[in-house]
Amino acid sequence: MRIANTDLKGKKCVQLSLTGMPGIGRRMAMIISKKAGVDPRATMGYLADNEIERIKEELDRISETVPKWMLNRKRDPVTGKDVHVSGADIAVSLREDLNMMRKIRCYKGIRHERGLRVRGQRTKSTGRRGAVVGVSRKKR
Repeated sequence: MRIANTDLKGKKCVQLSLTGMPGIGRRMAMIISKKAGVDPRATMGYLADNEIERIKEELDRISETVPKWMLNRKRDPVTGKDVHVSGADIAVSLREDLNMMRKIRCYKGIRHERGLRVRGQRTKSTGRRGAVVGVSRKKR
């Protein structure tokens, strides 16, 4: 089953199959299937074409049907609107956000640039990778 440029498993029920799409969790999948008028427990591979079309339409207008607090991209920096991003658009929006942070030279952008912890974690004793820290043995 292919919806929104994502391959979904046809042997699973509709609710679980929709969670295979990035940006759609179990709760959002349940809402989408109920708003589309499709049984969430029905097997995805056995759905009729009109039911699949209804699911696609519901995915396109999910930003208008769910409450504002359920959306995963509130106050989008570019458009200023509340939207729900799913599929390949999530990776694109994340990359754009990181590039914007690097460009404006904010603290988070600099930490991302240097490959350091971003969210305030301690770095004195954890998060070490790369060259071994400590005493190196003498080679014979």
